[in-house]
Amino acid sequence: MSVEQFETIGLWLGLAGLYLFIVLAIRDVLKKSQAPKLGQAFVWLVLFLSPLVFVVKTVMQYFLE
Repeated sequence: MSVEQFETIGLWLGLAGLYLFIVLAIRDVLKKSQAPKLGQAFVWLVLFLSPLVFVVKTVMQYFLE
């Protein structure tokens, strides 16, 4: 395994771990605040679209090279 591969795997695992903590924190805040269902749906939509952009960017870079 090269250094570049190790760094890439570490980046993805680190981001996944950080994202998991963010999801758990937001879930807890939404549960305690008793936010309306529409507000919760909007929060989850934004939360799950943000990493999707990162994945799409990475895939597009791979295919364009």
